[in-house]
Amino acid sequence: MKLISKLPNTGETIFSVMSKLATKHNAINLSQGFPEFDVNPELVTLVEKHMRLHRNQYAPVNGVEPLREKIAEKTVELYRTHVDPDTEITVTAGATEALFCAITALVKPGDEVIIIEPAYDSYEPAVRLSGGIPVFVKLRYPGYFVDWDEVKDAITEKTRLLILNTPHNPTGSILDATDMEALSDLSSTHDFFIIGDEVYEHVIFDGFRHESLLRYPQLREKSFVISSFGKTYHATGWKTGYCIAPEQMTREFQKIHQYLVFAIMTPVQFAYAEFMERKEHYQQLPDFYQRKRDLFLASIEGSRFKILPCRGTYFQMVDYSAISDSRDTDFAEWLTVEKGVAAIPPSAFYHDRDDNKTLRFCFAKTEQTLHKAG
Repeated sequence: MKLISKLPNTGETIFSVMSKLATKHNAINLSQGFPEFDVNPELVTLVEKHMRLHRNQYAPVNGVEPLREKIAEKTVELYRTHVDPDTEITVTAGATEALFCAITALVKPGDEVIIIEPAYDSYEPAVRLSGGIPVFVKLRYPGYFVDWDEVKDAITEKTRLLILNTPHNPTGSILDATDMEALSDLSSTHDFFIIGDEVYEHVIFDGFRHESLLRYPQLREKSFVISSFGKTYHATGWKTGYCIAPEQMTREFQKIHQYLVFAIMTPVQFAYAEFMERKEHYQQLPDFYQRKRDLFLASIEGSRFKILPCRGTYFQMVDYSAISDSRDTDFAEWLTVEKGVAAIPPSAFYHDRDDNKTLRFCFAKTEQTLHKAG
């Protein structure tokens, strides 16, 4: 039998490519977005504690009750929004699984899905696997802001879904209250759902506020909002996140979720529930990462890199056009092989491989690594 690929244009991710290249050439890896430092030892101890308490069997499909209750409490505290822990929260195998479930629950063959580019690379494949049609709208370079007139022009009678990411990977841009007002206006006159990829909700700088979709009742009622414990607690390898959505949407979401993973590792959920009582961890996260951003920027001060604004995430975009006119993929390879620092070429985040002569560096690293890389 002949195997016909459902994703014929999908190959190895740019994250794997650049990490392998960094390893091969013993380069400092500022490409793939994972923290270099370890999780809080207390959190590790809590996982062990709950393992020894025999909490090692299947969890409920929507997650253990103590964790869902803590998520609901945090949502009220941060966004002044009541969430029902029993009917509106699902604990997931990371944000990527949550994104797949949400897209699959909504998108039918022929539906159009607006994707803001540059975009996290899991959006488009999930849309295509459901038979959807991606419609791309680009952030305006170099400020990486949404042109809402372009979004409006992209909406048709077939538009089913709009996917937003704030704070934004790879650019470090954020949506503000003006953006939310524009989105609310569009959603009041057009019938579409929204996915809010908000995994960097606590990694936001310079005194700005995270404008979650959950803050806005009109948007919340038609949105899947996705968050990540991995990003918040430096535990990306534990692959634990969650999704908040209205009850009817959550039911459809969980129909997909139950046949992908059914449930998430039980002792980790109980550990997170207990650790979330230490609110200072996520409250201090903006300052923690802003210091790392500023350290990295200071370390490359005086170079020919042009610094682009970074108001969130742990990624810094730079313009290298004063150094080279090479494509970003070629320049990233050269920088890794010849100079010993690996970065991500952002053209990988565009469907047409748009090249703005920029690179994305990850600064979720130790001070020693950032100094050395700089």
